[in-house]
Amino acid sequence: MGTIGFDWSKMKNVQKIHRLLYAIGLGRLVGKIILLLTTTGRKSGLKRVTPLQYEKIGNEYYVGAARGVKADWVRNIQSMPQVDVRVGSKRFHGTAEIVTDPVRFADFLEVRLQRHPRMIGLIMEKAHGLPRHPSRTQLEELGRTEAFVILHPTEFSEN
Repeated sequence: MGTIGFDWSKMKNVQKIHRLLYAIGLGRLVGKIILLLTTTGRKSGLKRVTPLQYEKIGNEYYVGAARGVKADWVRNIQSMPQVDVRVGSKRFHGTAEIVTDPVRFADFLEVRLQRHPRMIGLIMEKAHGLPRHPSRTQLEELGRTEAFVILHPTEFSEN
C-alpha cells in the first residue's frame, strides 16, 4: 500500500507553519493536535524540531510515522531515543519507543479514526489509497510498512 502519489515536499511547508504558530505564541491552540518533537540528528548531532500530530493515550503521547522507519525523525530516534517534547505550553524530556508491530499499529489507527474520523479518513484516502473507513485487515496491512512512536515522558520542565 504505502503512500500513493503523496507529495511529501508539501508537508515541509505545513511543518514550517506549525513551528511558526508555536513561535508566535499560539502553542496552546496548535498544541491541541500538534506537538513539537525535538530529536538529535543522527549524523550532525544537532537538535531537529519536527511538528507532528499526536494522540494522548494514558500518560503517553503517540505519533504516527507515515513514512515508517524511513522518516528522518524516526531514524534520529533509532540512534538516540532521548527526546524533548513541547505540547501547547507543556514541555518534557522523554524516551521514544518506535513501534513497528502491525497489530499495535492498527490499534493506534483505530483510536485516531475514532477521535478524528474526517481528518484521519482523508489521510487514509489521499496518502495511502485506502477507503476513509478502512477495515481492520487494511489497517494491519498498512502497519506492515508504517510505524508509530510512543513518547514516554520522564521529566517535565517549566515553560
